[in-house]
Amino acid sequence: MPIYLSMLLLLLSVVTEAAPCPAWDKQRASAEINQLHSRIARWDSAYYVDKSPLVSDQIYDQARAQLGQLRDCFPAQTPAATNPLTVNAGPLQHPIAQTGLRKLADEDAVNAWLKSRDEVWIQPKVDGVAVTLIYRNARLVQVISRGDGISGQDWTHNARHISAIPAQLAAQRDLLIQGELYLRLERHVQSRDGGGGARSAVAGLMNRKQLTRQQGAEIGLFVWDWPQGPSDIDARSEQLAALGFPASQQYSRPIKNLEDAQRWRQHWWTQPLPFATDGVVLRHNTRSPAARWQAKPPHWAAAWKYPVSSALARVQAVRFSIGRSGRITPILQLQTIKLDARNISRVSLGSLQRWKQLNIQPGDSVAIRLSGHAIPTLERVVMRTEQSPSVIAPSASDYHSLTCWQDSPGCRQQFSARLKWLASSDGLDMKGVGPATWQKLLDSRQVYQLLDWLALSREQLLATPELGQHRTDLLLHHIQRVRQLPLANWLIALGMPPLNTLPANSWQALARRSEQDWRDLRGIGPKRAAALQAFFAHPQVKRLGQQLQTLEVAGFTPDQ
Repeated sequence: MPIYLSMLLLLLSVVTEAAPCPAWDKQRASAEINQLHSRIARWDSAYYVDKSPLVSDQIYDQARAQLGQLRDCFPAQTPAATNPLTVNAGPLQHPIAQTGLRKLADEDAVNAWLKSRDEVWIQPKVDGVAVTLIYRNARLVQVISRGDGISGQDWTHNARHISAIPAQLAAQRDLLIQGELYLRLERHVQSRDGGGGARSAVAGLMNRKQLTRQQGAEIGLFVWDWPQGPSDIDARSEQLAALGFPASQQYSRPIKNLEDAQRWRQHWWTQPLPFATDGVVLRHNTRSPAARWQAKPPHWAAAWKYPVSSALARVQAVRFSIGRSGRITPILQLQTIKLDARNISRVSLGSLQRWKQLNIQPGDSVAIRLSGHAIPTLERVVMRTEQSPSVIAPSASDYHSLTCWQDSPGCRQQFSARLKWLASSDGLDMKGVGPATWQKLLDSRQVYQLLDWLALSREQLLATPELGQHRTDLLLHHIQRVRQLPLANWLIALGMPPLNTLPANSWQALARRSEQDWRDLRGIGPKRAAALQAFFAHPQVKRLGQQLQTLEVAGFTPDQ
C-alpha cells in the first residue's frame, strides 16, 4: 500500500476526470459511502494485519480517491475519516518518524513541483516494505517496520538473516537510516512484468517467526534516507555507499527540469532492474531537520507513479449486443475513465454466460485493464452496489444463426448486423455503405427484409430522409454491381456456414443437397453438415434465393 495514504484523497489521474456527483438521495448516498468505507477498511485489515492484500495497490488508491470524492459530494452522509496505517502500529517507536510521500498526479503537477525548487534528484520508487535501521557503535541493534510511521514492529531478529543488511558498519559510528526491503529480481522490467506481488512476498517473509539464510538472501535493501546525515544528497549517497549501502548512490540522478524527470522515469520503467518499482521519487536537496519530521508527506520529496495497468470504473448500464449469428454479447457502459492516456467508457464481457456468472449490475465497481492490443478488458468485480435496478438479459434461445432475417420486433440488432456483414469486404464489398446508411433506410421503412434495398428506385432513395444525393448514387452503383457477382460471394454475404469450395455452381443444386450429401464432402464433419443443410432448407433463406432468382442475379437462375 502507499506509504502514507491520507494524500490519496487527492483525485488521481486515472479516476474519472471531473466526475460529477452521483444523483443519489441522502439514504442512497449514506448506504453507498458506508459500503465503500467498510470495504476499504476490510482491505486495510487484510493488508496490514493479515499480510494478505485483496486488491492491487492501484485499485486501492483509486478506491480511496473515489471515497474522497464522495465525501466532498455528500459530507453529511460520510463517516469520519480514518488513517488505515493505525491498524499497523507496533510496540517500537521510530526515533525519527517515517514521513511518506505526496503523490504527483501528472506531468503538470510534476512540472509545478520542480519549478519551485532547484537541486532536485530523482530515484526509482522501489516497491517493497519500509524499515528503520539503527546502529550503535557500528553494530546493528534494531530494525523497525514502517507501521504507522510513528511506531512499528520489531523485525530485528529476521533482519539479521538478510545478507544485504550489514551486521557491522565499515566505520565505527552510530547510524539511523530509513529504506526499503525489496524482493531481489532478475532483470525485472516493470512495464513488462508489473509488480508481481514482490512487496507482499517481502512482507510475508519478514513476518515469519524465523527467516532462513536462504530466504534472507532473496531480500535486498535500498536506503532512501539518512535523516541525520549530510544535507547534500550527493554527499549522503557517497557516504552511505562507503558504509555498505550502495544502492542510493547507484540509483540517484540529478535533474533540472520535467524533461529530465520524464527521461529517467521512462528509463527505469522500461529497463531491467533488480527490484520492482511503482514510480520515481523526486527529492529536493534542502530538507527540514530530522527532529521536525512527522508521519506525513514532507515538502522536500514527492512521488510520480508509473502509468497504471488497471483502473477502477463504475458501471452505469449493462447493454446487450446481438450479432449476425445471434450471439449475445454483454457490454458494460462505464463512467469514463482514463487508462494509458485513453478514455474508456465501455468494455465487452465476451459472453452472456460470463455476465450471468459475474452478475454485474449498474452501480457496481469493476477493475479494467488493457490487454495485449490495448483492448479494454474486465479484470474483476471490485465492489457491489447497495442498490441497483435488475437487468434482464435477452434470452439466448430466441437468437441463433437462422433468426432475424427481417426488421421485426426484437430483431433490429441482429438484422442490422446482417446488413453490415452483407455490405462488408467479407460479403458484397459495398464500399461506403455502412451502418449509418442502413440505419436511415431502416428508420424510413424502406428496408424491412434483407434484400429490399435491391429493388429500391432512385426516387425512393432520394425520398429517404437525410440519405442525400451522394449516398443515393453510391447505393445505386452497388445495386447494379452486385447483381453480377458470382454465387459464392452472395452465399457468404447471406451467412452460409463456412465452406472452402462449392460442390455445385447453382443455388438449386445446393438447396437440394441432404445432410448426408454435405457429410460426404472432404473436411465436412457432422456439425458443419447439419448447419449447411439447415441453412439451405430454412424458409427465409429459400425466400431470399427466390428473390435473387427473380432479380436475375448470377448463380440464382434456374437449372437449364
